[in-house]
Amino acid sequence: MLFTLFKNTVLFPIIVGFVFLEISCSNTTKKNSISKKEVTTQKQINSVKELTKSATDIVVGARQIKRYLPLIEGKRVGIVANQTSTIGKKLKQIHIVDHLKEDYNIDIKKVFAPEHGFRGKADAGELVKDGIDTKTGLPIISLYGKNKKPTRDQLKGLDIVIFDIQDVGARFYTYISSLHYVMEACAEQNIPLLILDRPNPNGHYIDGPILEQTHKSFVGMHPVPIVHGLTIGEYAKMINGEGWLANTIKCDITVIPVKNYTHKTAYSLPIKPSPNLPNDKAINLYPSLCLFEGTTISVGRGTNKQFQVYGAPAFMKTGFSFTPKPNEGAKYPKHENNECNGYDLTKSKVLNELDLSFLLNAYKKAPIKTRFFLKNGFFSKLAGTKLLQQQIENGLSESQIKATWESGLENYKKIRNKYLIYND
Repeated sequence: MLFTLFKNTVLFPIIVGFVFLEISCSNTTKKNSISKKEVTTQKQINSVKELTKSATDIVVGARQIKRYLPLIEGKRVGIVANQTSTIGKKLKQIHIVDHLKEDYNIDIKKVFAPEHGFRGKADAGELVKDGIDTKTGLPIISLYGKNKKPTRDQLKGLDIVIFDIQDVGARFYTYISSLHYVMEACAEQNIPLLILDRPNPNGHYIDGPILEQTHKSFVGMHPVPIVHGLTIGEYAKMINGEGWLANTIKCDITVIPVKNYTHKTAYSLPIKPSPNLPNDKAINLYPSLCLFEGTTISVGRGTNKQFQVYGAPAFMKTGFSFTPKPNEGAKYPKHENNECNGYDLTKSKVLNELDLSFLLNAYKKAPIKTRFFLKNGFFSKLAGTKLLQQQIENGLSESQIKATWESGLENYKKIRNKYLIYND
């Protein structure tokens, strides 16, 4: 056996060129169990060869099946997954649920779905309902809406839970909030959690104000900056290590790390992580533009340039405009059917910091400043503090605002260093 499940263990990979598994027709005494050294079909061998072709490629945790198969074979498994939970190459993606069930006969009992649902079709903020997956027949339990934390009954009968979700490295992207609640629920029921790690496409920098606990919500649960610079696996270690779970309990986690990855490694996501992050440009701009969600400014929801443009009907003509209309992921977009004058960022440079210039420019262009920020306080939830809105209203420059973040960021980086799996 290559390894044993230890509490809060990170399993570091052994670099190999190809993984070959022997064929065996021997029977097993365990239901739905496969020998750790054997597979039973040529299909499995071909699949493993395809998914491990190059030792120099980035290899996500989910692709390293040989490393975690011993942890789940013969077990009753629950999995937290969505449309990003795939393995394979960019043009040939296989969902991890389908792969484990069909090729390895793993006894998956249920799927837990975060925001946007299991297949990733729901709008941001839309209630995701429980249901049945039409392809596999598995029950799907929503972790978005009233039920954000798996209940005791929902976890009953499970021996282990897998978490395999692609994150984008921003505090207000709710998959890390789902991670928190899954960890907490598993810890309370003494169920181990297996985290199949994936790269952070915004992992190359750390920036933004630290969240104040008075502004804690599902779009920000922890005292981290807007851009936290961690993978899901590293973030889980930090949640445990900093005692952020209820009653400071610890979750029994095992992380399967990404091969051939550092935080400076560029990574293009093979599957869009949510309906309104369609490409690398949108993902890179997302941490900076998402603050507009707490204002009257559109970020292109309802267009084909989501999080790559911004504007509003009230802006003066800029030479660029867009008109939001209902589409996948935006049934009721902001300023629906109204022409928005604004700015196209599709050709902008790759960001290595949180860029406040868009927000400051939009506030300057707004004809009625008192109507710029939404009255529901959502901007402060996204920012993690009331101070940023006050600074913008008081006319502070970007450099003046960022200077107030410095001490918080330095303290955070010291904490972050304790939980790193990958080099910066």
